[in-house]
Amino acid sequence: MNKTPTLYLVDGSSYLFRAFHALPPLTNAQGEPTGAMYGVANMLKRLLEEHNPKHVAVVFDAKGKNFRHELFPEYKANRPPMPDDLRCQIAPLHELIQVMGLPLVSVPGVEADDVIATLVKQARAEGWSCQVSTSDKDLAQLVDEQVTLVDTMNNSLMDIAGVEKKFGVRPEQIVDYLALVGDTSDNIPGVQGVGPKTAAKWLGQFGDLDALMQRADEIKGKAGERLRAALDQLPLSRELATVKTDVTLANEESLAALELHTGNPERLREMVKHYGFSSWLKALDGDAADDSQQEPESEAQYHTVRDLESLQKLVAALNQCDEFVIDLETTSLHVNDAEIVGFAIAHRANEGFYIPVAHVGEDAEPQLSLASVLEHLGPVLANEKIGKVGQNLKYDASVLWRHQIAFAGIRHDTMLQSYVFNSTASRHDMDSLAKYYLGRPTIKYEEVAGKGAKQVTFDQVPVATASVYAAEDAEITLALHHKLWPQLSAEAQLKSIYQDFELPLLSVLARIEQAGVLVDREQLVTQSADLAQRLEALKADAWALAGHEFNLASTKQLGEILFQELGLPIVAKTPKGQPSTSEEVMHQLAEQHDLPKLILKHRSLAKLKNTYTDRLQEQIHPRTGRVHTSFHQAVAGTGRLSSSDPNLQNIPVRTEEGRRIRQAFVAPEGRVLLACDYSQIELRIMAHLSQDPGLLKAFHEGVDVHSATAAEVFGVTPDEVDKDQRRAAKAINFGLMYGMSAFGLAKQLEIPRDQAQEYMNIYFERYPGVRAYMDQTRAQAREQGYVETLFGRRLWLPEIKSRNGQRRQAAERAAINAPMQGTAADIIKRAMIDVDQWLQKEPSDALLILQVHDELVLEVAEGALATVKAAVIKHMANAAQLSVPLVVDAGVGQDWDTAH
Repeated sequence: MNKTPTLYLVDGSSYLFRAFHALPPLTNAQGEPTGAMYGVANMLKRLLEEHNPKHVAVVFDAKGKNFRHELFPEYKANRPPMPDDLRCQIAPLHELIQVMGLPLVSVPGVEADDVIATLVKQARAEGWSCQVSTSDKDLAQLVDEQVTLVDTMNNSLMDIAGVEKKFGVRPEQIVDYLALVGDTSDNIPGVQGVGPKTAAKWLGQFGDLDALMQRADEIKGKAGERLRAALDQLPLSRELATVKTDVTLANEESLAALELHTGNPERLREMVKHYGFSSWLKALDGDAADDSQQEPESEAQYHTVRDLESLQKLVAALNQCDEFVIDLETTSLHVNDAEIVGFAIAHRANEGFYIPVAHVGEDAEPQLSLASVLEHLGPVLANEKIGKVGQNLKYDASVLWRHQIAFAGIRHDTMLQSYVFNSTASRHDMDSLAKYYLGRPTIKYEEVAGKGAKQVTFDQVPVATASVYAAEDAEITLALHHKLWPQLSAEAQLKSIYQDFELPLLSVLARIEQAGVLVDREQLVTQSADLAQRLEALKADAWALAGHEFNLASTKQLGEILFQELGLPIVAKTPKGQPSTSEEVMHQLAEQHDLPKLILKHRSLAKLKNTYTDRLQEQIHPRTGRVHTSFHQAVAGTGRLSSSDPNLQNIPVRTEEGRRIRQAFVAPEGRVLLACDYSQIELRIMAHLSQDPGLLKAFHEGVDVHSATAAEVFGVTPDEVDKDQRRAAKAINFGLMYGMSAFGLAKQLEIPRDQAQEYMNIYFERYPGVRAYMDQTRAQAREQGYVETLFGRRLWLPEIKSRNGQRRQAAERAAINAPMQGTAADIIKRAMIDVDQWLQKEPSDALLILQVHDELVLEVAEGALATVKAAVIKHMANAAQLSVPLVVDAGVGQDWDTAH
């Protein structure tokens, strides 16, 4: 009986990049880079040894652009240029593959994936089975009963069940899944904020992308809004993610021609010797080869430390290190609830260790106790001279400090390295960084701990499984550090942003989070009850205006009432063609009818109740009695901090209800809150960057800059400026700073567009330096692809040359605003670091408890107030040397609102 032939296809491009990033730099005796060649060749040798294939091909991307760039010019625009030490290995690797006897295929105008898909289709037609060696998730769309994917670098196999397990969708749904999730490395737009879990859920519910798009209005909440906003581009994303199966192949690339042959043994031996692959040379020549070059293992080795002798050996090695990676495994992502389950450590390439201390279950024993581990590991953790490296090291430091474990020597954080190097290229979580910079897939937490209601805490994960997961995290973090730090440190300004701003801020934020802020629960309960009553009253009024009851949160019911029953004009439509009831639309309709006005008020109060007065009560920690927010350094591209659980950056300050919420943030007895806020910091930065004489004069003379602008624009003296003129001038000052057009200014001021344009013309005549700065910044952004803050923080603008006018204009607005907003972020970070250092050194009874935009909030003993207030103002005012003074306003009170 004849056995069904198997076609073995190797995604050479995938393995080339992966080998380059995963292995340490290797060179031969002549100094030529060889690491990528070694990694790919090693993988191919294993394929030949294990399968002895008859039909096989190694497929590579061709040089130049492909058809996807024609569909979408920004395709792969985020990818950095290929490193020279990788580029120089491609030609010799291609030759090496061919002299090994392996057919090599590369077709201009398409990618390796498309060639592989075409060959798979041909093999299916012949009844052959296919095994595709790749680490590219896009090729999961090819999997069926005949086609299997294999990742030879970690020996994982993916069949139909494997695809469903890994992605939560069937192979035939993969393209739709990829269209929804998007791909940062290829710059394929997905649905903003929608990740793998949501994409899989939607496809499970609706079946495919077309059905989901047709029924997009059924998706509720923020996710539904984002889906509907992305409807226009989803077909393009799907087309970009779909592999071609009709690539035209030459005769020598056809299915029948793809057979393993003898190659050129003499040339193979010459190349193996030249490039210094000593083990391979020994296999070719027997034992006559020189064994002078030590080759690395192509796969990482992971060890579980279960006994005292193994721990002592590891600690002895760490004591000889300059630096090592530390990564805690815990029971919770929340610092104040997390208990230590184990320590993951990596101190040399391609190797990781895991020390379990609190696992439960059948394979938990033997394991060392936390006390025993700390007895030996503790001195290393506390040694400032031995550097500690981590991914989001703030979390690990915070957990250790909360357990009263001395932890010092924080030297590097790969999340912050990536963020400073290129804030917009990739997400900065470890899985994304491993894929983007190393080309390596990672074990996901859900794969070891389960999903949803079935997810267990890490102490319940079997040690054997936990060890591989944790050790991999540490090992990959070290590989990322070795990849990112040389590139980052090569640029002096970026190195300074990283070392002088972000790294020291890590410890400051950890202390702020640990301190927390006291919240008056009773006030929140009262506010929630009051808001509930007001919401009920608003609902009753809305029903009265509509003439019947309806669900105020239902956009469908609301649309029927507004546009059908009340006959209000349709201002805008959703991507599905339905009349929009967005906030912007409701503001316009509120000028014509009271119901939209009531709806807006109801939405605003409901958000405050759900987000703050209700939720904050739940977030008061039972152990501390305080609320502990989490600050995020690596989110906003401009360098601004954000916070979550709770988000304290967005509490309204201009509404009575928002100020009431701030009144619930209080000081304990005998203490007060001190709030210090920069005055008009971004306008002062604009004055410095533009060097406009008019703006510089206004700030030096201490006049109200908005009144000064109003006087210039409206041709009156500063004393004659009225409230409306000052309001218009404020809109102009801030609007232009954010790149606002005449159309946007007209809309904000509710004036004709030509009048708004006239205001802008007069403004630029009076402040020509601002116009020059804006023009120069746009030109600089287009030329170099990024802008910088005053301190050298860099914001890349991948859309600055986009053919899409809206995207390009948005990038231009960002180019103007980012240097100011980013410089303001850098200044407040510098101030936080300086204030924190002073607090650590001086015996002042004060805690830094909050940072919100341009404001620092401290909790201070009443007796120390004068000293602390003077010191904080001094450090904030001296955080940067601008051409105009930095002015700091300070307020004091028993609650945040009073102090602000």
